[in-house]
Amino acid sequence: MAETVHPFYEQHRGAMEAAMCHRLDLAAAMLRERAHLSDIDGIRGEVMDEFEFVLTQMPYVGGAASRMSDFFMRLMGFMAISRVLHRHGVPLSVIGEIERETYKAQLLTVREAERLAAGRQFMSLENQALLREQAAKSVTESHQQQFPEDFVYDFVEPGPGDSFEFGINYKACGFCKFAARHGDKDILPNICGLDFDAYATRGIRLERTQTLAGGASHCNFRFSRLPSE
Repeated sequence: MAETVHPFYEQHRGAMEAAMCHRLDLAAAMLRERAHLSDIDGIRGEVMDEFEFVLTQMPYVGGAASRMSDFFMRLMGFMAISRVLHRHGVPLSVIGEIERETYKAQLLTVREAERLAAGRQFMSLENQALLREQAAKSVTESHQQQFPEDFVYDFVEPGPGDSFEFGINYKACGFCKFAARHGDKDILPNICGLDFDAYATRGIRLERTQTLAGGASHCNFRFSRLPSE
């Protein structure tokens, strides 16, 4: 029986496919110059075919009620890009560079005012309250039983002498679970590398010294506002 896409992701398929096409347009020159690939149209077709397959593998973690659904929808396409480039013998480090620069270029196509407003919303007290609530839910046995492929995390309050405004310790990562299930452990660190530009382009400094993908007990995200120019 053919694999199917979860209805929640099916509703967003058009937007996700459009984002993928945009990324591939932005990556075309780098694929030629850094990955030394000549058949860019062929690579593009392979990536979009792989993305269709990735869509059937994406775990459902609560849809619109879960903030982590957006992470899957925005970043899982890079798994498709990584898989195809890896199959073509492109070094993992080069894949990571291409993906990070492509993602940053894509993020910067959004107007600066809109990006910074999103950053202020993320850092707001209201959003911190939501993060505390969802973090508390993520660690419950009932939630983990209902959504076993979801992230599990704690909200971190700054202590005396800390320079960050708040933090998140991810004790279980949905991307790590996905990679372990589908044989993507080698390319997983490239997904982790996307986080820094995702926050920086919204005016947020992310500090992180360890990751689950790197063998640590948790990913230690620490957030503060970048100084305005």
